[in-house]
Amino acid sequence: MTLAGLTDDARACQLDVFGALHDGPDTIILLGPYEPGFWARFSDSAEYADGLPDPMDRWSKSRITVLADRWAGAAIFPSDGPPYPPFFDWALRSGRAWQSPVTLLVHDTAGLWVSYRGAVRLAGHLALPAAPACPCEGCAAPCRTACPVGALGPDNYDVGACLAHLNGADSADCMGAGCAARRACPVSQNYGRLAAQSAFHMKAFNPR
Repeated sequence: MTLAGLTDDARACQLDVFGALHDGPDTIILLGPYEPGFWARFSDSAEYADGLPDPMDRWSKSRITVLADRWAGAAIFPSDGPPYPPFFDWALRSGRAWQSPVTLLVHDTAGLWVSYRGAVRLAGHLALPAAPACPCEGCAAPCRTACPVGALGPDNYDVGACLAHLNGADSADCMGAGCAARRACPVSQNYGRLAAQSAFHMKAFNPR
């Protein structure tokens, strides 16, 4: 079993390996949306169409559980708990995600669009590649000034200001296209995420 082989398996399900780390005697594989194409795969699924709550979480659990069984591992999800799995810590330890200038995690390929749909814990230590450079190095950090109400900063997230903007004029069209700060990240712009997916998540965050 190799990380490249696991990546091929995940991508066949429109998921991608967003990082991996050794945790005690095990290896944890972090999984996120494989772009472009994730939204098309998800929105064509039974979970999306059935009208039941949490369609993306249910879709993710179904596909990642299949991968975990195939890999003889254990599926883990951010909603498991309490206590909840330390996905934020795992992301940082994977060497492929960092705290951005606006506090949110930034990923080497997904930028500020990074989201972890789940993980798989495997017995033993897989060989892992060297960590890439943080994309914030040498970046002009357009994310710092993109939020129209300054809700995101290096030390905090003003949820109230964010919601007031979303429920007001929404001059940056954050509800329709996704968070303006996340969109401003140069890596995010090359990730291939569709506005429809961002609107789906924004509606879940702010159902009005």
